[in-house]
Amino acid sequence: MASSAVKSVYLDWLSAALAKVRGASSTVTAGHQDLVLGYATGYDAADIAIFVRSLRSHYSGPVALVVDKNADLRAFLAEHGVEALDAPCAQGVASGKSWSPHPVVSRFAGFDILLNERPWVRNALLTDVRDVVFQGDPFVPEVAGLEFYAECDAPLKAHDFNMKYLRAVAGDCFAESMAEQPCICVGTVMGPREALSRFCRLILMLGAIPRSEIGGAFGADQASCNLAVHLGLIEGQVFANHSRVATLGMVAGDRLAFVDGVICNPDGSASPVVHQYDRHPELMAAMWQRWAADMERRERCRPRTLGERFDRVRQSVRRRTVELR
Repeated sequence: MASSAVKSVYLDWLSAALAKVRGASSTVTAGHQDLVLGYATGYDAADIAIFVRSLRSHYSGPVALVVDKNADLRAFLAEHGVEALDAPCAQGVASGKSWSPHPVVSRFAGFDILLNERPWVRNALLTDVRDVVFQGDPFVPEVAGLEFYAECDAPLKAHDFNMKYLRAVAGDCFAESMAEQPCICVGTVMGPREALSRFCRLILMLGAIPRSEIGGAFGADQASCNLAVHLGLIEGQVFANHSRVATLGMVAGDRLAFVDGVICNPDGSASPVVHQYDRHPELMAAMWQRWAADMERRERCRPRTLGERFDRVRQSVRRRTVELR
């Protein structure tokens, strides 16, 4: 009995992304070094000044950011010794039309390619950019393996966003089975190069579970990360919030302090990497004043056209519609 293949634009895109030829980069240097690697497409120099300047005040090693072809931005990065990269991901083709997932998902294909092109990397920090500030060397203390970081003290079941996408990607049963586990944030992950590369490919493959475009939606990356770790599909250690990384989006502002230019955790300690500080207006203002006072501060808000609103609805419906076999 003949059977037809599963049809999915996400799977078409993923096949092209993972099949991209990999090889050693011409920028290989002697010895092994750590690397900070992030995606900053859609941003200009003012958006990432806090990230870049705070990082360079504590860490002098290799840093690479995927950015747009913006001459002013690339000049800013060059001034701070940051490598500006073009996005390496190929787009898949579905039904004769070009399609790609949300950037928070497609970046993992890019991370995989970029890590494989840099065999000199010992450990890497894969990180968000716009809402991250550094208060110390991110690789101190020494990295012993894959590290994941909880974004709050409460388990997954206390966070509606995470449970929503766990259900969308893996179904109710898987979501409920992990409801008591720590809520891992995929915005900051650290570890050895080869292990991180495998992690990236695992994230992308787990996104293919539902067969629909939900695998490429915003939030699917977070769900796949929690699935990978809590189901034991990849080895790694989950650290509590306010360890190497402090993620502040779900931390009450009155539990935090700002002392002598440093964001302090509820116990008075200071994490070398602080994520989502911008959720607290007073911390955002302080970081801007310290690291980007010479930059023009703008609200990132652009009204959508009617066509863009229609496309957003269309994409939302498609991501929730399982393709017919």
